Parts: sequence; C-alpha cells; structure tokens
Amino acid sequence: MARLRKFCAYRRLERPYTRRSKFTEKSYIKANPNIKIVRFEMGNQKKAYDSKLNLRAKSDIQIRHEALESARQTANRFLEARIGKGDYFLKILIYPHHVLRENPLAAGAGADRMSTGMKRSFGKPMGLAARVIKDQTIFQVKVNKKHVAAAKRALHRASYKLPVSCRIEITK
Repeated sequence: MARLRKFCAYRRLERPYTRRSKFTEKSYIKANPNIKIVRFEMGNQKKAYDSKLNLRAKSDIQIRHEALESARQTANRFLEARIGKGDYFLKILIYPHHVLRENPLAAGAGADRMSTGMKRSFGKPMGLAARVIKDQTIFQVKVNKKHVAAAKRALHRASYKLPVSCRIEITK
C-alpha cells in the first residue's frame, strides 16, 4: 500500500517551483491532485454574530490539505454537538495552491535497476499544501457571546491536527 511521505520533508517554506497555467504547455506540473477539503464554509452564514475567533499560526509553514480537512472536521463536529447547526459560522481562510512533489527512491533488493537516482528528479505531484506565514489566520469562527467558550475549545481541538503551534484571538 502506498503511504504518504512524512511531512517534515515539506514543512519549511521554500521558493515554489510548481507553476500552474491554464495553458498546459506553460505549466511545470501538468496534472494537479484533487483537493481533499470538502467545504470551506460551514454553519449559518447569514446570521449576525457578536464575537469572532481566529486561529492564527505562530510561524511560517506549509500545511497539507489532509491536515486542513482533518482540523475542519474536528472543529465542525465539536461545534455542531455543543452549539447546534444554526448558531455558528466556521470558515477556512487559506487555500492549498502549492503542489507537493515526490521523487520516489526505491530501496531493497534490485532497487538499483529500477531507480534513476537523482537523474530526472523533478518528481510527480503527490498532494497540495497551503503556504501559511506567521500570524496568518487559518480558521475563523463567528458565534454569539454565550458560545465563545465552546468555539474556543473547538479551535483548540482543531489546532492539534495542524503541524504548527497556533494561538486563538477573540475579537468583538
């Protein structure tokens, strides 16, 4: 079974070399992986809310789209259970544009016959990541004052799923 490479290989922000164009001959990467984030906005968008909570990154990092989807599911499930479907609005404010590539290196018996080593080492697309800079907002939750504690707990739980330490900022 194919496994994902550990994310410590992709965590640092470096110069992106993943040009995507609507004209395929001008793209460095011809095929783009499908995004795994199902929904970017959850809850009741039209209602007016008193408080706004932001989950902000404490450092520059890349966040894989699987991690964002996992954090979204955790926060949304907690908010639905504690507050109810119509009393909150959760939004993901970052989008995974960056294409992650992998140059698979074979190991084991007979690997030298199959592997090309570092020749033609550009790599094949294996996922997407969002490039996040320090103090950038990742998630935003809007709730009324009586639900601020539950929303804060939901964002705290979501931060466990992300590869960066985060802080929660509460504004009116």
